[in-house]
Amino acid sequence: MNSLSTEIRQPPLALPFYYGWVHVFIAALAMVGTLPGRTQGLGLITEPLLRDLQIDRVYFARINLWATLIGALFSIGVGRLIDRFGSRIVLTVVAVSLAFVVLGMSAASNVAAIAVLITLTRGLGQSALSVVSITMVGQWFVRRLNIAMAVYTIALSIGFMLAFPLIGAIVLSYGWRTAWWLVGVALLVGLAPLGLLLVRRSPESCAIDPDGESHSAKQSDHVPTDYTLREALLTPSFWVFGISSAVYGLIASGIALFNESILAERRFDASTYHRSLIIVALTSLVGNFLGGWIASKWKMNRLLSLAMVLLGGSLVALPHVSTQTHVAIYAAVMGLSGGFVIVIFFSFWSAAYGRKHLGKIQGVAQALTVIASALGPLILAETVSRTGSYASIFYVLTAVVMVLATLAWFVKVPALGFFESDLSA
Repeated sequence: MNSLSTEIRQPPLALPFYYGWVHVFIAALAMVGTLPGRTQGLGLITEPLLRDLQIDRVYFARINLWATLIGALFSIGVGRLIDRFGSRIVLTVVAVSLAFVVLGMSAASNVAAIAVLITLTRGLGQSALSVVSITMVGQWFVRRLNIAMAVYTIALSIGFMLAFPLIGAIVLSYGWRTAWWLVGVALLVGLAPLGLLLVRRSPESCAIDPDGESHSAKQSDHVPTDYTLREALLTPSFWVFGISSAVYGLIASGIALFNESILAERRFDASTYHRSLIIVALTSLVGNFLGGWIASKWKMNRLLSLAMVLLGGSLVALPHVSTQTHVAIYAAVMGLSGGFVIVIFFSFWSAAYGRKHLGKIQGVAQALTVIASALGPLILAETVSRTGSYASIFYVLTAVVMVLATLAWFVKVPALGFFESDLSA
């Protein structure tokens, strides 16, 4: 059951293009389906939920913290299931399970039920479904992985940009319970059937070549070695890339939750905050596309180093922004670095460690980012409560990011056959 080619099954559709692109579309749709388990998605219903169930804000924040930390464990478990049973089965089961959890949450009437259901949405959505989504693309692309991941990140970004205002409008017009019920139905009758009908384990399981290309002499001369989870964890590159991605997640989640407050400290109003969100979203899309292109031409560890330098620059500048132009530049650099990091995070693991044990490796990496994302808002909140300002933590994080940028530049990355020119240091 652990082999990439345990069953030979043709794709369900005869298409004039490589079937892996269908998986890119389904994977992007699956990532959008993680919305009810993400901080931004939960944020759409937080205020009406608190009013409806009369939950104390601080108590709710603690529920969210523990739900996120516990939910991170799902990342590790689901990776093993993907490697054993394949993405098709795991995607379908996770999507159906998340759908019933979200439907149950729409009818929850007490705090205890909400706590359990939020934990399950974090585990099944933010953790498990994210791992399935990312792994699916890595299983179907080799040479064109960076381009596929760039297309994937652009597709999911557009999906989120459409989903957030749509769900937000439903919350305002019909209430959070109706909105969450509709999200659950969409997962149940939309994502789950598509996964069951269209997803396959790997190109080999369909008797086709990865990337839809015939084996070249260069490929046949060098057979890549797939790393086990233990072997991957013993390489310095796993921790440099994993910790860098996690630190970005910590920073992004903390700033996302308190961005209005951060800018208010610099004497900007809420409208400036809203404009900065648009700039970050647009430049992140540019970073997705540009990062995918650069990764196909340049060494990935050097791209990570560049992303960390940009991130550090935006952090050190944030406590000093004083004009609308400053805010726009800060937001653009933050979005660009985030676009780079996202493409790297989605592409690196299969490119460096192979596809046979990708689910387990990707799961551990995802767990690191989920845990860091849970801690980010808490670290910023503790800093401002103790010092009265966010500035000090941004300087500390800048130092951490620059150390990671240096390590990324020099770290040796495993080279699997034809990835050597793209990945090695």
